Amino acid sequence: MNTVNTPDSPHSGWERKTLENLVFATLKEQRAKRRWGIFFKLAALAYFLILLVMVAGWQTDREPIGDARHTALINLQGVIDAQGEVTAERINAALKSAFENRNTAGVILRINSPGGSPVQSGIIYDEIRRQRTLHPDIPLYAVVEDICASGAYFVAAAADGVYVHQSSLVGSIGVLIDSFGFTGAMEKIGVERRLMTAGESKGFLDPFSPMKPEDKAYVESLLAEIHQQFIDAVRAGRGARLKETPEMFSGLVWSGARSVELGLADALGTADSVAREVIKAEKIVDFSVKENLAERFAKRLGADAATGFGQSLKEQMTQQGALN
Repeated sequence: MNTVNTPDSPHSGWERKTLENLVFATLKEQRAKRRWGIFFKLAALAYFLILLVMVAGWQTDREPIGDARHTALINLQGVIDAQGEVTAERINAALKSAFENRNTAGVILRINSPGGSPVQSGIIYDEIRRQRTLHPDIPLYAVVEDICASGAYFVAAAADGVYVHQSSLVGSIGVLIDSFGFTGAMEKIGVERRLMTAGESKGFLDPFSPMKPEDKAYVESLLAEIHQQFIDAVRAGRGARLKETPEMFSGLVWSGARSVELGLADALGTADSVAREVIKAEKIVDFSVKENLAERFAKRLGADAATGFGQSLKEQMTQQGALN
């Protein structure tokens, strides 16, 4: 005897539910395939665009040098940082290219920087001295715009001459480590710090632990050592031109005009005036190694792709949860 399911039949409910689940599963699979298809198409398009922009970047980022005698310009603008735009690798690559060009009459390092990493600054300083030894007939001058402080002045001290605007800020010959201490606040709100280390001084700069007198003394000695390296570099670079005062290496900054009086700088001047009147090669060619269009596009694309992929994944997980 055949059984016929009617809307009121006890079998109709589970059959309808099974059918709905099959339909939803099919739709979910189709959506996933469609999304991945779009993703791979966009990835292929992005790859093609990156290649296209790289070619455009290589063709347009560097000014044609030609055969004319010129002044090579290298920009050092921003914080000196191994992970930033102003790195020793980029500045040194530009220095090498500028000095090795057969038509370079002189090099201008145009500085507008508050400083940064003492290590990166020291590497640039050493490369300037090395290139000057290899190319004794090509002078290098530092030209300061708004600011040349701390690590930036470390670099400038290696130059044959330093030119400033009368209102530039110059100096800050010092070293610092800055942090915060939260132990008082933690005591007030009842938070206990549980720090475990292998090595008794491993956590000596931990802001959530009290600073021991011996740790403070060690940090001060470390800073003094690096500070002395800075002072020695300035003295070696500026030589007898320095008119040392008790405040010179205290970390203070001076105006451009005052820095000339102290021997931290040589004269007032701009990149144009130094090229024209000091190097005697008015034509300026920029040798700066910059982040090209391809790199900027790749970074932007990477950030957008990560955001888009994360949003897509979130939507899929939300839909999967709703279907289940």
